[in-house]
Amino acid sequence: MKRLIPLLLMIASLYTSDAQIDLTYQVPHDDILTLADVPLPPFMRMNSDGSNAVMIYRKQYKSIQEMSEEEMRLGGLRINPKTNISSRARYYIDMKSFDVKSGKEKTIKGLPANPRLGNMAWSPDENKMAVTNTTANGVELWVLDLQQNVATKLTEDRINANTGSPFTWMDDNNLLVKMLPADRPALIDTDSSIPTGPTVSVNESGTKAQNRTYQDLLKNPNDEKNFETLAKSAIYKVSLDGQVTKWKDTAMYRGMSLAPAGEYVMITTVQRPFSYLVPYYRFPTVIDIYDLNGKLVKNLVNVPLIEEMPKGFMSVRKGIRSVQWRGDKPATLVYAEALDGGDPEVEVEHRDAVYQLAAPFTGEAKLMAKTKLRYNGIDWGNDKLAVMYDYWWNDRTLRTSFFNPSDASQPTVLFNERNYQDRYSDPGQFEEKKNMYGRYVLDIVNDDQLYLVGDGFSKSGKLPFIDKYDIGDQKTDRIYETADSEYLEDISRIMDISKGEILIRRESSSEYPNYFFRNINDGSTKAVTSLENPFKAIQNVEKEVITYKRDDGLELSATLYLPVKYDKQAKEKLPMIMWAYPREYKDKNSAGQVTSNSKEFTYPYYGSPLYWVNRGYVVLDDAAFPILGEGDEQPNDSFIKQLVANAKAGIDAVDAMGYIDRNKVAVGGHSYGAFMTANLLTHSNLFAAGIARSGAYNRTLTPFGFQAEERNYWEAPNIYYEMSPFMHCDKMKTPLLLIHGQEDNNSGTYPMQSERYFNALKGLGAPVRLVMLPKESHGYAAKESIMHMLWEQDQWLEKHVKNKE
Repeated sequence: MKRLIPLLLMIASLYTSDAQIDLTYQVPHDDILTLADVPLPPFMRMNSDGSNAVMIYRKQYKSIQEMSEEEMRLGGLRINPKTNISSRARYYIDMKSFDVKSGKEKTIKGLPANPRLGNMAWSPDENKMAVTNTTANGVELWVLDLQQNVATKLTEDRINANTGSPFTWMDDNNLLVKMLPADRPALIDTDSSIPTGPTVSVNESGTKAQNRTYQDLLKNPNDEKNFETLAKSAIYKVSLDGQVTKWKDTAMYRGMSLAPAGEYVMITTVQRPFSYLVPYYRFPTVIDIYDLNGKLVKNLVNVPLIEEMPKGFMSVRKGIRSVQWRGDKPATLVYAEALDGGDPEVEVEHRDAVYQLAAPFTGEAKLMAKTKLRYNGIDWGNDKLAVMYDYWWNDRTLRTSFFNPSDASQPTVLFNERNYQDRYSDPGQFEEKKNMYGRYVLDIVNDDQLYLVGDGFSKSGKLPFIDKYDIGDQKTDRIYETADSEYLEDISRIMDISKGEILIRRESSSEYPNYFFRNINDGSTKAVTSLENPFKAIQNVEKEVITYKRDDGLELSATLYLPVKYDKQAKEKLPMIMWAYPREYKDKNSAGQVTSNSKEFTYPYYGSPLYWVNRGYVVLDDAAFPILGEGDEQPNDSFIKQLVANAKAGIDAVDAMGYIDRNKVAVGGHSYGAFMTANLLTHSNLFAAGIARSGAYNRTLTPFGFQAEERNYWEAPNIYYEMSPFMHCDKMKTPLLLIHGQEDNNSGTYPMQSERYFNALKGLGAPVRLVMLPKESHGYAAKESIMHMLWEQDQWLEKHVKNKE
């Protein structure tokens, strides 16, 4: 006890000081640590027919040492200039081949020591897998032979993995790989270089360029030179027998894509001029088609710099976009073009046209179809049938249509049109299979049947299903629905519908997700994996999805957790943590739907509040916070009112169950959930304290839209003002813990947002604490940072909620 008292005094002093605190990384209470610091089971990647699989192992966290490696931020990218891969990459630490039939893992011989693996891709025959390994000096390419269980290194650590995928398979024995040029110039030290003049940006023509608040952009000519240096590669053909041959000379390669039959390669390159306003993917790009010898066959499109676009989430650029290969043809390009100039304000009958251009790409592109809304992709089938998707964000509409890709004169046939936020009406996804080219296309059975796999959300829960669709009769019949049991199941894929064989993923609140083969004809089930629950400390936690109503009648839901061994008869009134994230809706039906499930495995990831069920708290997680705006009304027109109503309804519901002391309730959230938290503490007296991580608190600093707000500040100044907790700091008197990554790269959530908000709150006498995590981005990655974050949250809750005076 003598040791404990000084420790408590130290903690108390840390939480009562009004000055800057020099604090080393802390670790949370053992009750939290037993959940937060556990080895994770591997995850499985299976090939298309279930004959090969690998088990992939990863660490739960990076280290602060890894996070402290050199980093350059250029054009929206964060690059380690020494290794030439994303400085924020998460690596896998081991791979094992997995025998699906026996359920046994086998060691893959020859893997590098202390591997940092990534960028995994099956070979066309799916007997091999290519994977990169990041060394101390760069990135190298390896191939795993899963039949022999042997790993072989194919290249030195000279791969450029900075922009797009660093390699692509050409065939079962050859790959195209982006490698560093031998004559790459040295990078410029921008911190010590002497400027040659000011940086000047102009808009003398008066063109509107309403861009979001992107981060990590180029800032000066030295940044431009460094970006070009890091983006440049030469493309080499690498064979499994060890031959390495230059295929294309140095350029800023962004993408490589082989035609389905493997006879042509589509190459996307980045060009100058660069921009200081937008990320690299909006720099000028060129899309060219080459033959297998690297000879130019077709220059498809030269896309200019995209700094200006029409306002609105449904705006797109003019000209050719969304270029892809048609999956059911040897070499046919498909792309869309806007018929409204890319401007959603223009009223037209059709928004986009979709064209195809077949090899040798010398003729005119042929119209395939026109879309009523904005083009959103195609599921390929055959010469007579494909499925096209178009959508419109403003009213959340998604359309699914059948069309004949060989005859544009035939009308499209609407299969489904719905609000894509309406999960209850989701008809599922069309089942696909690999064709002769190794591309996934519609699985058309007997020329007249398609199958759909859906989640099966409804008021009664989640019951995944398989439907058969008759193309001729345009009728849908349900052939299988998961039984309502103690387990939650998902249908991962149909293996062989003629035999009734499917692959399912099964879990419960206490059983870790595992895979099983099931025969839907005879009901038999066979286990594929047997992964164990790493979070046994809370495997018997009381868990329930509760439903309740807001004061305007809108139905809400949340997942309620009670501490292990909580006595529901005695009903001790405990402190509670509410964790949430607001979401915008355009209709009540979608806003009130329940998609949480008490059978879901209880998985306390790093940002979760679930750790505190081990600390004597009730947790109301994933509490529904719909922000509704029907018709001409926008959701944010009544944001604060709805926010407070959502919170009050959740507290009232749990209080009515008799579990909590409603004077000891905390609220928390990350990103937009942090923004929510600050507003709730400002505009209500419902909470004892709050935790806000990596949020934005002054919306005038994101003047051209934020989250789902499409209007700019000058169109809706009152909305931006009223929704900004920074503007109402004088009203905020509730203890608030602010946490932010010092290197946050998320659009809008600059670290300055938390710093300025803290300064304003402190200046006005609000009880507030600001924790800036070194080296962390919008999501936190280093073990030291996350353990300290959990410690900070625990101390805050213990002082201001559980032991609130």
